[in-house]
Amino acid sequence: MTEVIRIGNCSGFYGDRLAAAREMIDGGPIDVLTGDYLAELTMSILYNQQQTRGQNMGYVGTFLKQLKDVAEDCMARNPKLVYGRMTGWGQTGPLSQAAGHDINYISLSGALHGIGRAGDKPVPPLNLVGDFGGGGMFLAFGVVSALLEAGRSGKGQVVDVSMVEGSAALMHMMYSNFNLGAFNWQDQRGVNLLDTGAHFYEVYETQDGKYLSVGPIEPQFYQLLKELMGLDEAVFGNQYDAARWPELKEQLQALFKTRTRDAWCELLEGTDACVAPVLSMTEAPQHPHNVARNSFVTVGGHPQPCPAPKFSRSEPAVPAPAPRQGQHTDAVLTELGYDGQHLAELRAEGALS
Repeated sequence: MTEVIRIGNCSGFYGDRLAAAREMIDGGPIDVLTGDYLAELTMSILYNQQQTRGQNMGYVGTFLKQLKDVAEDCMARNPKLVYGRMTGWGQTGPLSQAAGHDINYISLSGALHGIGRAGDKPVPPLNLVGDFGGGGMFLAFGVVSALLEAGRSGKGQVVDVSMVEGSAALMHMMYSNFNLGAFNWQDQRGVNLLDTGAHFYEVYETQDGKYLSVGPIEPQFYQLLKELMGLDEAVFGNQYDAARWPELKEQLQALFKTRTRDAWCELLEGTDACVAPVLSMTEAPQHPHNVARNSFVTVGGHPQPCPAPKFSRSEPAVPAPAPRQGQHTDAVLTELGYDGQHLAELRAEGALS
């Protein structure tokens, strides 16, 4: 079993505004420390856990500067340590010390430029591409890869995860299409095969103001969509005539407005026409497919996505409600060798919340 200890600063902007939200995404003991004591106590925890082979830390701005030598110090004590460092810009380069957020990082990778409607400004895809896709997922993959390599070599290493580079890696297919001229890919948004340029890869509004996603890319799936919707072959027959995509989108939009979303789902959902309802976060946990797969679980009275992916043998336990900020501070530090007097001194000095 892996134990996760998060060391964070709950004061200021994030402490005031994100504490409640973090209760939904934090899943382990929470050790809440403040200010200048973070670097000292982080090093103490790492030193006392010399048998721990994976240690994950993400830093921004001044805190990164404070801890720039921590990895080297810790790895000197435990050569097998794998130390993950996730930042927006990466550990080196002219922007490495600058603050930023997901929207900035995906701006530099080319990802944000490619997302949005033709003739309109780029649309940030929440913070899914930089923070979670290009950052967290690459961090997890990098740490696991380094741990596997350390098992063979006996040597750990630092994993430098940049959200710019992670989100750029997610764009490999788009860069390849553009470089090779595949599908006549253009370096502009909203005119290509997968960015709402094509009439057969688009979101359409229905009669009741709801939406359907339509994506029959392959000819056989597109043919089925035409048959089920009664589309005129003379008009819709040449699927990849890009010059006609805008006109065909207008015609499809007019047709989809003639029925409600659920009425269209009765006709199209579950077929190979590649059509699905666009569900809200309230609706998604109730969809029959998600219910059948237990894709969402209720924790502390709130529905949330279940652990993913699913494994054939190993079944993760249902997550417990996240502990409150600082709930395990004393227990964690006591286990690491801090006695009651030291904890009292740190609390009196404002180091512990």
